[in-house]
Amino acid sequence: MDLEAQYNNRAAVPDHPALMAAWKAQAEAARAAHPPTLIRYGPGEREVMDLFEAGPDAPIALFIHGGYWQALDKDWFSGVAPALVSNGVSLAVASYDLCPTVRLARIVGQMRKAAGMLRERTGKRPMVFGHSAGGHLAACLLSEGRASAAVAISGVFDLEPLVTTSINAALGLNRLEARALSPIHWPAPNGGAPGGTVLDCVVGADETAEFVRQSRDMAATWGARGAETRFEALPSLNHFTVLSPLTDPGSPLVQRIVELAKS
Repeated sequence: MDLEAQYNNRAAVPDHPALMAAWKAQAEAARAAHPPTLIRYGPGEREVMDLFEAGPDAPIALFIHGGYWQALDKDWFSGVAPALVSNGVSLAVASYDLCPTVRLARIVGQMRKAAGMLRERTGKRPMVFGHSAGGHLAACLLSEGRASAAVAISGVFDLEPLVTTSINAALGLNRLEARALSPIHWPAPNGGAPGGTVLDCVVGADETAEFVRQSRDMAATWGARGAETRFEALPSLNHFTVLSPLTDPGSPLVQRIVELAKS
């Protein structure tokens, strides 16, 4: 199998520039309509979150963006907020430092701090969801008992296949480090420790075979260890359009996130 082609999502979706431009336009419109509160979860320039509040006692969710841990930031993804806020769920959208400026383990640590700050603010663990690299980070937080539930959209849970690809030029992972940072090998949240036990693995049915496999294998592996997992391949969606349902307040994906945030 050509792993380079399987994991190069931009090459697999030639119209990705237009799709990403739509993300940015939706994000800018969302911030203009509902200006968020900037929260610092650490001293670094990128250790910040935008908080879109649905109300003083609303449950809170944390969205973690993708970009293979080496691109993008929170400002691309504010467009996710309106659908959740309209359903009574506040949303924090986090930035983090990027590889190769920092190591991947540092980014995992930053998301621990972000989730911890939201827990301090509300008294409850946040529901966490993320796309691509953000799906990986969401699963890490759930494994460690830092989330009440998680939805991983097009997540990468086994990092070892990335080691031989060009994606690893910025990550600099060896096989041992890749395995150590792969949540598919981490403890499954099975109720034996505090925190949630639900992980939904959602992927676009039109994504590469490897991305579909990653989500299916993660749901099966953690499910066999006692976590409450679901696998779903959304018809006719690719690695970029898989985020489209997040802008529709009535979509099944948004309604599932709302359900988990409120439960």
